[in-house]
Amino acid sequence: MLHQDPAPIPPAFGPGAAAVTQLTLTVFRLNGVLLHWGDQLVAPLGLTSARWQMLGAIHLAATPLTAPQVGESMGVTRQGAQKQLNLLLEQGLVEARHNLAHRRSPLYVLTPQGVALYQKADALWAAQAAELAALIPAVKTRAATAVLEAMLDQLQAVNPSSEAEP
Repeated sequence: MLHQDPAPIPPAFGPGAAAVTQLTLTVFRLNGVLLHWGDQLVAPLGLTSARWQMLGAIHLAATPLTAPQVGESMGVTRQGAQKQLNLLLEQGLVEARHNLAHRRSPLYVLTPQGVALYQKADALWAAQAAELAALIPAVKTRAATAVLEAMLDQLQAVNPSSEAEP
């Protein structure tokens, strides 16, 4: 395999804490690789991973989202989401609509151009996801997802304000 060997975890951690630490370090490495890899995947479309994430959050939502909601759905800060949303607004890929519930926090929707571009990015991703799925059994992927979701739930329960803060 191409991944680096895990750093040794001090014995004082105990087996459970060592396993959680190893998982956390792996997630950190995976996040960096995914962002770099995603940048390369969507660069031909004029996107970055960050903008692709914002388009995806809006596209996958059942209703229009505010910048904080977009950020929360993708695990980034409100400020980070807002920066990318502003760039997407300039590109004509999203539209900000009046929010009756909160005057200073508009609701974001994809424009027809945004939908078309997201669908192109999604098609590129679907091909890559199929290749990964051929290498990693679905049962392992589902188990990994369950563990990561449980860890996310526990961390958010301990500190609910940490949802998207660095």
